[in-house]
Amino acid sequence: MKVSIVGSGLVGATAAYALTLRGSCSELVLTDKDEKRAQAEAQDIAHASPVSHGTRVSSGPTEALQGSRVVIVAAGANQKPGESRLDLTGKNAAIFRELIPQVAACAPGSVLLIATNPVDALTDLATRLAPDHAVLGSGTVLDSARFRHLIARHAGVDPTHVHGYVLGEHGDSEVLAWSTVTVAGLPVDEFMAARGLPWTPEMRAEIETGTRDAAAHIIDGKRATYYGIGASLARITERILGDRRAVLTVSAPTPEFGVSLSLPRIVSAGGVQGTVMPRLTSEEQRALEASARVLREASAGLEG
Repeated sequence: MKVSIVGSGLVGATAAYALTLRGSCSELVLTDKDEKRAQAEAQDIAHASPVSHGTRVSSGPTEALQGSRVVIVAAGANQKPGESRLDLTGKNAAIFRELIPQVAACAPGSVLLIATNPVDALTDLATRLAPDHAVLGSGTVLDSARFRHLIARHAGVDPTHVHGYVLGEHGDSEVLAWSTVTVAGLPVDEFMAARGLPWTPEMRAEIETGTRDAAAHIIDGKRATYYGIGASLARITERILGDRRAVLTVSAPTPEFGVSLSLPRIVSAGGVQGTVMPRLTSEEQRALEASARVLREASAGLEG
């Protein structure tokens, strides 16, 4: 039950903290090009272990990845105010070309969970750079959580009882698949009517904007997002470690679209076990195909 995290910045460290508090694994190793940062984050997080689940937390070089069941890759440049995730493609692809072969060599048999943005393009690249490993990206697990959170606020219910997916790119072209959304098993409009609550096109548009613009709004206010993605990475990791066969919108190579993107996937000990293509409206299907085109263009030229 060993998990390692490559990249001990805000996202990597927050994922490590979430894994420790949730008792997701028995051993956790942080690595970073900045060894002092990795050591400090590991020490700080280790102090939470005695008052949570006793996870053994340490830091080390890349060689310390040996024996990991899951390796979370969170190394790379962060999105700055005014940047899109796709703006990071070139610089983070260069980092991956050097990093991923090292990770693969030091952690044979592990599942590589990509968190670095642009996560879809880098999931594609990592798949080519580590052909003997199962590779998946965090995809739109966080976007779907934001979507569900905003719907739950309007519906006045616990967000764990709202189900629905954001598909395609983890980025500007993502598709909010309203046709997949249910609250307590009912489509949103039917649930709202049953509860005597208002449901208008303006409210729906507000939810869409809040979901799409969440990251930009947070980055503008505090320079980075890390809590939501940290918890999302912990959840994905738990599903892999426990062979849970959970349905999550992770990113993975999708031959019918010619690129890695997010669809509901069955996630188990071996990574992505299968894909469940939801029934979409014609408008949603067109939007998903458009999102795939955006990602193919972004991935063009990123050969392993």
